[in-house]
Amino acid sequence: MPKKMPSPCIGVCKFRREGHCIGCSMTKTQKKMYKTLKKPAFQRAFVDFLIHQQAGMGRFTHWAPAYLRKCRKKGAVPPAALE
Repeated sequence: MPKKMPSPCIGVCKFRREGHCIGCSMTKTQKKMYKTLKKPAFQRAFVDFLIHQQAGMGRFTHWAPAYLRKCRKKGAVPPAALE
């Protein structure tokens, strides 16, 4: 059974850029939504969506290394798009 994906939040939590966090690009609504996802497949799909959102918005190059460290620390397999 796949391990639960850690939250995409990297602990910056400053909402600018039209309501998007400058650390992870999530809005407050998206952060609440992620917390309701229980199945690892849904969590993984959300993280994949977030990676595409960051690519479209730009300036989130700091997120991937921080999230990879978080995944390793929690023992979760990171999304393939980050490796």
